Amino acid sequence: MSYFWTGIIGTLLAAGPAVAETNVVTTTPGVAVVAVPESKEAVEKEFHKVMAMDNDAQAEVDKWIRDNEEFATKGAGTPPALLRRRIQERFEPVRKAYEDFLELHPNHVEARVAYASFLGDLKDEESAQLQLEKALALDTNNPAIYNNLANICGHVGPVKKAFEYYAKAIQLNPLEPVYYHNLGTTVYLFRTDAKEYYGLDEQHVFAKAFGLYSNAMRLDPMNFPLASDVAQTYYGVKPFPTETALKAWTNALKIAHDEIEREGVYIHFARVKLLAGHFDEARAHLDAVTNDMYAQLKERIERNLTERQSEAKATNAPPAK
Repeated sequence: MSYFWTGIIGTLLAAGPAVAETNVVTTTPGVAVVAVPESKEAVEKEFHKVMAMDNDAQAEVDKWIRDNEEFATKGAGTPPALLRRRIQERFEPVRKAYEDFLELHPNHVEARVAYASFLGDLKDEESAQLQLEKALALDTNNPAIYNNLANICGHVGPVKKAFEYYAKAIQLNPLEPVYYHNLGTTVYLFRTDAKEYYGLDEQHVFAKAFGLYSNAMRLDPMNFPLASDVAQTYYGVKPFPTETALKAWTNALKIAHDEIEREGVYIHFARVKLLAGHFDEARAHLDAVTNDMYAQLKERIERNLTERQSEAKATNAPPAK
């Protein structure tokens, strides 16, 4: 995805406080009811069972979606409404498992954060936000909770609250690159809100976004999605800084993991060269793109390239006699 709004459950699970003991009531005929404290180990074992259910369901649904996309290209895909219903039915036991666990262990911060991530994947952001707010009430020093709340605010609003939450996450853990990455992207995408919130003009908003990206790159220099986001940011700068953008995309190319990512960079090389008027170089970059997943984007850039070349030839044509 775009690679913006990335989940970090692993970070969340490591960031919470110790799990409080809970009491489970057990009964035996003819014996008084006694509250038996459940060990932390037993609670964690139960929690990880729920997480395993979540992971298994996510993996299976991902496979359904990939398979259906492949079948659709052959005219045999499942109708979207039917696939959505099937996915909802697959996730329902996971939702119930989270709810049952939290009913027994309402102070389990990691479970609330994990459940919020699950709900976010289901696009139920209102319920996800509620779980994160409950987690925050239990642990006000967990930076990942602030980060995930900011992700939701950046998506559904208020955006200025996202600025606040990301800043708090950075304050609590200044060595986590994801927080700088997310805040940099939000500042860049919502420049009008950023100007009002920080009291800056647009050029200084750009500078702030690039500063945040720079911190993220310093902490995670081999992160391709991050390098790609940084490079794409230059499309919003006017006048367009061709050489700086090319350097950014060159940096992304150096850390690309596979041919798919490399061809994605070639697409952007072509776009940058097109904007700069270097048409032959742009076409050469497009010729290096062969993966079908880029076919539509490649076709659109080729069409723009042809139009720009025609306009350039018309402009340079000798005057009519």
